[in-house]
Amino acid sequence: MYTDMEQWTAIRHRILVEGASKREVMRETGIHWKTLKKILKHSIPPGYRASQPRPQPKIGPYLAWIAQVLETDKAVHKKQRHTAKRIFDRLRGEGYTGGYTQVKEAVASLRRVTQEVYVPLVHRPGEAQVDFGYAMVKVGGHLQKVVFFVMCLPYSDAVYVQAFERICTEVMWEGHRRAFEFFNGVPWRISYDNERVHVAQILGPRERKLTDGFLQLQSHYLFDHHFCLVRRPNEKGIVETMVRYTRSNYLVPVPQVRELEEVNRMLEQRCREELARKIRGKKASKGELLEEERSAFRALPVVPFEACRKMSTTSNSMSLVRFDRNDYSVPVPYAHRTVVIKGYTDRVEICHTNARIACHPRLWGAEDVKFDPLHYLPLLERKPGALDHARPLEGWCLPECFGVLRRRLENERGGEGTREYIRVLRLLEDHDEGTVAQALAKALRINALTRDAIAQFLIPTEDWRMTRFSLDGREHLRHVKVATADIRAYSVLLDLGVTS
Repeated sequence: MYTDMEQWTAIRHRILVEGASKREVMRETGIHWKTLKKILKHSIPPGYRASQPRPQPKIGPYLAWIAQVLETDKAVHKKQRHTAKRIFDRLRGEGYTGGYTQVKEAVASLRRVTQEVYVPLVHRPGEAQVDFGYAMVKVGGHLQKVVFFVMCLPYSDAVYVQAFERICTEVMWEGHRRAFEFFNGVPWRISYDNERVHVAQILGPRERKLTDGFLQLQSHYLFDHHFCLVRRPNEKGIVETMVRYTRSNYLVPVPQVRELEEVNRMLEQRCREELARKIRGKKASKGELLEEERSAFRALPVVPFEACRKMSTTSNSMSLVRFDRNDYSVPVPYAHRTVVIKGYTDRVEICHTNARIACHPRLWGAEDVKFDPLHYLPLLERKPGALDHARPLEGWCLPECFGVLRRRLENERGGEGTREYIRVLRLLEDHDEGTVAQALAKALRINALTRDAIAQFLIPTEDWRMTRFSLDGREHLRHVKVATADIRAYSVLLDLGVTS
């Protein structure tokens, strides 16, 4: 095809402006008359134009079959859809004699023309989108898969991200609570997909039966909800994009931390830094747009949302209660009692008659047990023979002075020494380990080995010497008169003692 633009322009100028004859130009340039006709018709070379599609004798008869396979694949999970290689293998069984390249190009062409086309949406202030993503994090030296909660505001493009152990109701609650506090307000409308923590049952294209947990959250914060159609995540495409952006920008390389909350502190800091960024097409930075958007938010409730799952149960004969497939200890006086368990994302609290009786770090595995050795000391005081075999005390590492005390007590008193040692351990119920260890070290130096003697070193002696008795709040004592002591009375007593 003739495409020399300089000569193309010169030929058009000679004929259309200077009036040269077509034959003369054809003789001078050696071009065909069809080419000259095209030059005079078009101001620029039009390129090659096929009058009809090229025949495809080998792949052509199978194009309809390939299109049907790709259409059927839309109802199948993307990990089990046909690849071009798999279609090629099946076509060979159908009698296809062409090469793989023709099949690959045909599949790519058919996928292009069948791709979904979306309508650009307008995002009003105060709207939010929520989704969950997954990533790998090395916590305490162990590589584990975590879920991260993402809430974004499409109007300002502000985003908030937090990582958790797995998706559950209390994680959904905690993610929302932290996000609302980060944005300092509650979006009036939030879009979701159909996660089981949100939706108990899909009743129709837009009809949902919501979970009690989601309804509790909505009742507290009073936002409107919008759930996407099944397999239509494009309805919350902004947060879908932010999930990918978070994983590739915030969590690469794989974070290495001692505990998961270190990751969350890092993620929150990254979200704050992100507010200074300006997105293409936006009139201001994310932070400035967020300040503008806050006028469309609902105010945070006066009473904070308690993001914990509560359940009532009875502690068993081993002073354990079960929550989320794991067991937690309670003090032995509360065995066989009805208690209320509060399961947070980071801890489990156990209450009895509105008083907290135990608190443990949350276990996220299954069939595990979390003991507090202090819970079982009153029982061991009655059964000292079980001290060396008590499972709650297994792995309990105490300062060396505790072992020295036990050996000295048992050498001097035998079995009664073991019981006295347990009484000393019970000082840890009211004092921290370091304070008791210091008191114990002082007691060992002067050979004061009983619980009561050691307890004397726990009294803050320096403080009481500086205190003065005050009548404030003791008005009834103002009328009490204390007589002045007469020293001569002691002389009388001494004299009586001598005469006797």
